[in-house]
Amino acid sequence: MRVKTAAKVNLALDVTGKLPNGYHAIESVFQTVGIYDEVTVELTEKGIELSCDVPERFASSDPIPCDERNIAYKAAKLFFEENGMNLGCRIHIKKGIPSQAGMGGGSTDAAAVLYCLGKLTGKSVKAPEKLGADVPFFLTGGTAFVEGIGEKITPIADYSGHILVIAKGKEGVSTAEAYGNIDALTVPVYPNAKMLAETIEKAPEKAYEWFGNLFEQAVQLEEVDDIKSVMLGNDAFSAVMTGSGSAVFGLFESEEQAEICAEKLEKAGYFSAVCKTVPESFIITE
Repeated sequence: MRVKTAAKVNLALDVTGKLPNGYHAIESVFQTVGIYDEVTVELTEKGIELSCDVPERFASSDPIPCDERNIAYKAAKLFFEENGMNLGCRIHIKKGIPSQAGMGGGSTDAAAVLYCLGKLTGKSVKAPEKLGADVPFFLTGGTAFVEGIGEKITPIADYSGHILVIAKGKEGVSTAEAYGNIDALTVPVYPNAKMLAETIEKAPEKAYEWFGNLFEQAVQLEEVDDIKSVMLGNDAFSAVMTGSGSAVFGLFESEEQAEICAEKLEKAGYFSAVCKTVPESFIITE
């Protein structure tokens, strides 16, 4: 079985506190977007094999482990163990989502493996959050208000069909380092994810006024500032970093404006793509 599996952006992302177990609590609006990895899963008699096809421009800046350290491999292992199945599988991942970008590239691959194995066997996994906080969201995708460590997911009004440019430089951000920097902020300006969720429901054309990300203040990357500046100088309604970094998305009125902006970012040496917000994670291709 082969599926295209979507990336996500955080239209708003706030860190609301630190929990006793050391994890951080968040409030966020997650949105799947039309940039995809392609994941192929084939059942075998035993063992898990994983292969990856990673574009050179991703591999050079962000090495992706293509072995048992990969979250997609861990997803297959969890699936078979939890269901007591004496089976194996071959997984092939063709990367289209940049890594260390705050776009959930690894988590969406893991969700795709769970989805494909579920369709192929009729079984499921009870606690996908064991693999990572973003994995449960990707099992459905769309537009959602997310709380806790990412495990409390409430679908909200559909925000699909909006035109984005997504761009990323060579700098990546480790999530652990980003959260450490959040803890050190002295006078943070907090985004209002709840207000964004309400506005998407009541006045979606004004939703961009509530886009925001606390991590921008914590990581302060030059490339992020540069990308935002190019987007806002080329008719973006808003430009915001996603996740703990380092990709940036800009919201545009027309595809023509978006293409012009993406071309300028590409010429400046950034990964850049025009896409739309989409209502689900998976597109079955085979």
